[in-house]
Amino acid sequence: MPRKIDPKKEPDKGVTRRGFLGSVGAGAVAAATGVAHRAEAVPEITEPDEMVQVALRINGRTHRLLVEPRWTLLFVLRERLALTGTKVGCERGECGSCTVLIDGRTRYACMTLAVEAEGTEITTVEGLLDGEELGEVQQAFVMEDAFQCGYCTSGQVVAAEGLLRANPSPTLNDIRHGMSGNLCRCAAYVHIFKAVDHAAELKKGGRQ
Repeated sequence: MPRKIDPKKEPDKGVTRRGFLGSVGAGAVAAATGVAHRAEAVPEITEPDEMVQVALRINGRTHRLLVEPRWTLLFVLRERLALTGTKVGCERGECGSCTVLIDGRTRYACMTLAVEAEGTEITTVEGLLDGEELGEVQQAFVMEDAFQCGYCTSGQVVAAEGLLRANPSPTLNDIRHGMSGNLCRCAAYVHIFKAVDHAAELKKGGRQ
């Protein structure tokens, strides 16, 4: 005959409902009191307006300053270091007016946090000067009349410098592609492309 089960008596084997609830309760208490052996430390949270110290290497010089974690590199360059050659444009990574070089590669300063740039080599348009003399790209932009209002020019110059460092002998298509992240509202693109090609020759010691 089948064994009768007393509903008032818990089964002898297996996980009981009372035991399961007891173990869950004990685990919750351990987690709440920090007793659990593998409990991980809660990461420290920095408030958006809390100042932190950074060291930024810009144009061969190290600048140590306090910044808010939310400040962009563009803001710090202009408002804290007075490097105003880097221009404020769209501030959303579309126009290229704020282009700088970070470790030799073009980046939008408006889309880069200052704290991100720590430990890198930053070059702005001011850093392309050779003492008081214009750099090759700057010279080429003047010689080819590659600007009208001039507002986007500093970003165009830095983008061209980055392109030529990566590709010293670009074709016209390479130039068009390499400069596509920089907008000129005056539409001086034909002259800009000529200036980049001219700058490539100047860097090789060619035509003046």
